[in-house]
This record gives sequence, structure tokens and C-alpha cells, in this order.
Amino acid sequence: MSEHISSPRLYVGIWLSLMVLTVVTVVAAQIDLGAFNTIVALTIASLKAVLVVLFFMHVKYAHERMIKPVIAAALFFLFLLLALSMADFATRLWI
Repeated sequence: MSEHISSPRLYVGIWLSLMVLTVVTVVAAQIDLGAFNTIVALTIASLKAVLVVLFFMHVKYAHERMIKPVIAAALFFLFLLLALSMADFATRLWI
């Protein structure tokens, strides 16, 4: 099996993209978007997470048979986190 070697230029480009998205996050936090604040923040965070997973964790170049179970496990744990959080939220006594 051959190993994919990425150029330093690619890593610098991804790092710069992450820095730009971090600045966008800070700027977006200063703007009152009402109900869309959370949506914008999670979208930016998701984009940054995708860049880190694809390039810094080398998932983009991983074997296809490995990617599908990893994505399935990640989605399972995401739904588990959301389900348990919503269960906690639904059972709180609001005073």
C-alpha cells in the first residue's frame, strides 16, 4: 500500500483557511443574528472540523472501506450526544 505525502504548501493553506474561519467566527459572534447565531457558529465550526479531519487526520487519502465505518461511528455518537442532551433538557424543572 502506498502512502500519500502532502506538500507543506497544502498544510499552510489549510492552516490559513482555519485562521480565516476563526476570524470569521469572532466577527460573527459580534453581530446579533437573532436565532441564527447558533446556526452560523455551528456551520463555521463544522467547516473547520471537516478541514481538520480531511487533511490533518489524512481521512481524505484513507482507504474507502475504512472511511464508511468511521463516519457511521461518528454519526452514531453525535446522535447519542444529541439524544442524551435533549433527554436532559426535556426533564429539567423550569423554575
